[in-house]
Amino acid sequence: MNFLTNSRNHEVLYNYYLSYAEGLHMLKEAVMRGLKTFPYKKGKHYIAVDGHDPHGSTEPNFIVHQVTIPVPYVMEVTFESGSNFDRDDIEPLVGETYDKALRNHRVEFDNKFQTVFHFKSKGYDDEQEAFAKAALSNMIGGIGYFYGSSLVQSLYNQQPIPNGAAPLYTAVPSRSFFPRGFLWDEGFHNLLISQWDASITKDIIGHWLDLLNVEGWIPREQILGAESRSKVPSEFVVQHNTNANPPTLFLPIRYLLDHEQKDYDFLRRIYPRLQAWYNWFNTTQLGKMPGTYRWRGRNATTNRELNPKTLTSGLDDYPRASHPSDDERHVDLRCWMALASGVMADIAEAIGESSESFRMTQSYLSDNRLLDALHWSDENNAYSDYGLHTDNVKLVRPKSPPLQPGMPPPPRPDLVRSIKGEPSHNFVNAVGYVSLFPFLLQIIEPSSLKLDIILSHLRDEELLWTKFGLRSLAKTAPQYMKKNTEHDHPYWRGPIWINMNFLAIRALNYYATVDGPYKEKSGEIYTELKNNIVQNIYEEYKRTGYIWENYDDVSGRGHGSHPFTGWSALVCLLMADSY
Repeated sequence: MNFLTNSRNHEVLYNYYLSYAEGLHMLKEAVMRGLKTFPYKKGKHYIAVDGHDPHGSTEPNFIVHQVTIPVPYVMEVTFESGSNFDRDDIEPLVGETYDKALRNHRVEFDNKFQTVFHFKSKGYDDEQEAFAKAALSNMIGGIGYFYGSSLVQSLYNQQPIPNGAAPLYTAVPSRSFFPRGFLWDEGFHNLLISQWDASITKDIIGHWLDLLNVEGWIPREQILGAESRSKVPSEFVVQHNTNANPPTLFLPIRYLLDHEQKDYDFLRRIYPRLQAWYNWFNTTQLGKMPGTYRWRGRNATTNRELNPKTLTSGLDDYPRASHPSDDERHVDLRCWMALASGVMADIAEAIGESSESFRMTQSYLSDNRLLDALHWSDENNAYSDYGLHTDNVKLVRPKSPPLQPGMPPPPRPDLVRSIKGEPSHNFVNAVGYVSLFPFLLQIIEPSSLKLDIILSHLRDEELLWTKFGLRSLAKTAPQYMKKNTEHDHPYWRGPIWINMNFLAIRALNYYATVDGPYKEKSGEIYTELKNNIVQNIYEEYKRTGYIWENYDDVSGRGHGSHPFTGWSALVCLLMADSY
C-alpha cells in the first residue's frame, strides 16, 4: 500500500500509521502510542501519527491516514465500496455528482418532512423548522446495528455469563454518551420514528423482540460485546433476568394500530413474542395484593443511598418507599400493564386470536375504583406508591476515627443514611411523574374528580409547573433536589424530562378532545405547556447548539448528556401537534 509523502514547504501534510488493536474499544490506546511531534514552519511543530506501531503486531489490522491542513480549507473525503467498481452506470460520488445527489436528497427530505408534519401550516419560521429537522435527523441518524452478547446474572448461575450473541437494530439516546440500546428509551424513540417511516419502527421492534430469552425476558440495557462494556461503569454492565424495564414498545405499537394501515403479517409475527414478554411481566413483577405490581431490583441493604434507586423503572432515583420490601405497590408499573393489556387485546382481535384474557385484564387494571383503592392517597391528594416508608431520612457523615500519632489523617468517611424513628406501611409522599401515570397513560376517566385534581397539580408552581415544562418532582416533596448519594446529583427529583412531558401533553390533548367536565381546562393547559416546552428547548438549542438530556426546572438550562437526540427529539412531534 502506498501513502502520500510530504514535500518541502507543502501546505498539506500527510502521515500514516499501522498498528494492531484487540478490538474497536482499544483503537484510542493504539493510536495514542503512535503520536509524535514533527517540525513545521518557522520553528513550529505539529502532532501526528508516525509509521508503524513499535509495540504492535507484525500483522497490523488497522490503518490511520492523517491529513493536516491549514484553515480555512475545503477538501472532499470519499469512501466507495468495492461493488461500485463493478457498475459502469455509476459515477464516482465526488465533485458536482455528489453536490447534485445531495441537493436531490435535501429536496426529497424537505418534501417528506412537510407531508408528514405539516410545519408550514403551523406558523413556524425557517429557523424553527430547521431546528425540528435537526432533531428528527439526529434521531434517525442515531439508529445503528449492533452485534454481541449481554452479561446476564440468572437465578440458575452463580456468576454472570454471556447470553447468546445476537444482532440489534436500534436507535440510541446519545451517540456520544449512550451509544447503545435502552429498552424503555426505545419505545419513546419510535413514537417519532414510526411517524417518519413505519417500516423502520417495525424492523426495530422485531429486533428487540428477538432478544427474548426462553422465559420471555429482555435485558433492559444492551451492552453488547467488549467494546460496549469497556465504556460502561461496572455496576451497570450485568443484567439481571429478574428485573424488568417499562414495556414502552407498546407505545409505538399502539400508534401503528391506531394510525397506520394494519400490517397483519407484522402483527402475526410479533404476537407470540409480545405474548411471552407480557406473560413474563404478569408472572414475575406482581405485587403481593391482587391487582398490584412491583419493580424488582431495589437494594434493601444499602446505607449509602437516601432512597434506594429503582433503576428498573427507568426513573432511577425518583423517591419510592424508603425501605424496599415485598409489600411495595408501584403505580407506574400497574399503568404500564394496563396499556400493554389493551394493545395485546387489539392485536389478538386483529389477527383472529382470542382477546378475552387481555381485555379482562385491561378492564380490571383500568377500573378507576380499584385503582383509587390501591393507590390514591387522601393525605397526599395524589396517586402514590405504597410500601414501608418514612420521610425522616437524611445523609450524614460519620465521625472520622481518632487520629493516631505519627499516622496521616484517615480519609473522610462517605455519607451514610440516617433514619429517625421507624418506617410504617403507608403511601409515599412524592407528587411528581410517578403520581401522574394514571393520567399520562389516559387511564383516568374523563369525568373523574381525580382528573381535576391532577390538572390543578400540573398548573401549580409550588408543585410541578414551570415556564419550561413540568418538573419531575414537586417542590413540596421531601426529597426535591436532594442528592441520593454523596456523588449522585438529583436526576429525577426536579429536572424536566421531555419524554414525560410528551406523555403529559399527549394526555392533555386526549382529555381536551373527549367529552367531560374538564375538557376546556385540559385544552388551556395543553396549549400553554406545549408552547413552554417547545420554546425552551428551541432557545437552549440556539444558545448552546445542543438538544439536552434534561432541563433545569429553575433556569430552563440544558443539563446532562448532550447532544441527546433520543426522546428529547420528541419536541418535533410536539411542534407538529402529532401524537
